[in-house]
Amino acid sequence: MAPITFEHVTKRFDETTAVSDLSIEVADGEFLVLVGPSGCGKTTALRMLAGLEDITSGRILIGDRVVNNVAPGARDVAMVFQSYALYPHMTVFDNLAFSLRNQKVRRAEIDERVRQTADVLELGELLKRKPRQLSGGQRQRVALGRAIIREPKGFLMDEPLSNLDAALRAQTRGEILSLQKRLVTTTIYVTHDQIEAMTMGDRIAVMNKGQLQQLGTPEELYEHPANTFVAGFLGSPAMNMLPSSALGIGGTGQLAGFRPEHVLLGNGRPGSGGLDAAVEVVEYLGDEQLGHLRLGDHQIVVKLPVEPRLQAGQQETFSVPLDKVLLFDEESGRAVGPAA
Repeated sequence: MAPITFEHVTKRFDETTAVSDLSIEVADGEFLVLVGPSGCGKTTALRMLAGLEDITSGRILIGDRVVNNVAPGARDVAMVFQSYALYPHMTVFDNLAFSLRNQKVRRAEIDERVRQTADVLELGELLKRKPRQLSGGQRQRVALGRAIIREPKGFLMDEPLSNLDAALRAQTRGEILSLQKRLVTTTIYVTHDQIEAMTMGDRIAVMNKGQLQQLGTPEELYEHPANTFVAGFLGSPAMNMLPSSALGIGGTGQLAGFRPEHVLLGNGRPGSGGLDAAVEVVEYLGDEQLGHLRLGDHQIVVKLPVEPRLQAGQQETFSVPLDKVLLFDEESGRAVGPAA
């Protein structure tokens, strides 16, 4: 286990800057999620840490050792790839044992560590099978096992769940979190899925166009986004964003942002005033409903209990408590502060 540090790290590919001046300190034993849209630089950052991409400038440290010029195999980190990267001709046992054999570990110790790892991941009955005989979820657990068995200072995970279906992703998220808490190994997890980021990370680093947008706990980023990008990226549905004048608040050149679950229909509590809107679409989700409302030239989404049911085509009056409204500068997108 060890802390991991990015110090003003930049990566350029010819004229393209993939990562720009990235500075993050990951605490010993922390689970940090790097999240952002495709092409934001998150995977490039992970690959630089693993030694699979050279650094243009800056420093990366694992513990107190600068690893810029250290070979990938000597960095003592284990990477779990989206593609699993299992050896198809080897059994599960041999896939797990491979790195230990390369390190000339004694056979008895290899056997013991493979059995221990298999027990942790419930792979004991699969040790004689080959990858083609496994389900996607089982292959992912073997890939995790190959990382765990090395007992590295850090786990690096590059979208490891993207090949799984929705139900299996949710189950495997829980397994990875439980495993990481048990092993207390510093982990950096890359994903484009904001739900994975919110549910898994001790802290989240949101990236866009190669730049770090905000770093903090899931609660900090959800409740106090630093800019309109973070506000819109985290949360499902995304934060509503309107010119502040549409709510009758704020100043010139400001946007008003509020979460769908904070919209009140009917008279509600004192807020930004009662505004009439037309219900255009209603999505029934079983335990809740999403209403898409039209307010002049703007559309907002509301998240409500299933009763009373909204009806498409009807008019509704809505309000938003002022303490739930955030103001942003329209030009820069930066957060200005709460409306109240």
